[in-house]
Amino acid sequence: MPSLQQYHTFSLASNCASIVEFDSVDSFLQAYNPEVNTYILGGGSNSVFLDDFEGVVLVNKIKGISHYDTESHHHISVGAGEDWHEFVSLCMQNGWFGLENLALIPGSVGASPIQNIGAYGVEVHSFIDSIEAILLETKEPFLIKGADCQFGYRDSIFKHALYGKALITKVNFTLPKAYDVVASYGELSAIDCPNAKDIFNKVIEVRKAKLPDPKQLGNAGSFFKNPVIALAHFEELKCHYLDIPSYPVSENQVKVPAAWLIDQMGFKGKALNGVRCHPTQPLVLTNIGNAQGNDLIALAKEIMNSVESEFKITLEPEVRLVGREGLIQL
Repeated sequence: MPSLQQYHTFSLASNCASIVEFDSVDSFLQAYNPEVNTYILGGGSNSVFLDDFEGVVLVNKIKGISHYDTESHHHISVGAGEDWHEFVSLCMQNGWFGLENLALIPGSVGASPIQNIGAYGVEVHSFIDSIEAILLETKEPFLIKGADCQFGYRDSIFKHALYGKALITKVNFTLPKAYDVVASYGELSAIDCPNAKDIFNKVIEVRKAKLPDPKQLGNAGSFFKNPVIALAHFEELKCHYLDIPSYPVSENQVKVPAAWLIDQMGFKGKALNGVRCHPTQPLVLTNIGNAQGNDLIALAKEIMNSVESEFKITLEPEVRLVGREGLIQL
């Protein structure tokens, strides 16, 4: 059985029946068999193979970037297998601004709409015009407008109505030429008169300082979502935790940083066998050597149970956890 260790950034030792890389729609259609248990993978930064997968893993390597501009916008079509950060870097080089807050997020372009990736006050859905995909059941191509993708916080239609039913082949972005940078979040607010490239460079600097490089230390980025709770719940917590941070979501809801909650429970730097809660960013769980899937599950559940017990907040994994037969839930 071929090894999956190099195909997912958490780098747990795991295998599968076979691995097939495809670089076009035709090569995908030749490889895909609906009667075989199949997992479609992009860059592997948001999937963790906890055990040997009893099926076929198909790896999306569809490449290609094209651009045209109008008086008001840049229009960019990007193959789903392109590296996300390399694409953002290309945008910066060409003066196509808007995605700078999302620099250095690991993974592929095709995964970005599934997860509706976001960072520093920006989510990718704001710039997605449409998505090109293949319906797995019929093998027919289709196009879905960004406005119809049901984007939410780390959420999209690809996790619901289209879950397991579509392969994303291309993402079409529209970036406005008249664009105000978003610099109100965290360390970005300290930049004087920031432009897009200032933000791009600062985001990279901060992420490198806080987050481990998966090429050096196995990890899948932020393991948990930042929970969204009722404002009344937050006000109650604030009576006991005066410094609890939050970000407004709506009139009646706020987002609380999961990293703060985890830190309060003393998990920063804590290790369980081969898995550790990162010392500088407790939202990231890392593979410190010879980790097993059960180790990761055990530490994740311990964190979730502690936060639930103390704050009455349920943490949800942001990463996709893959067991022997497919995705599993904690």
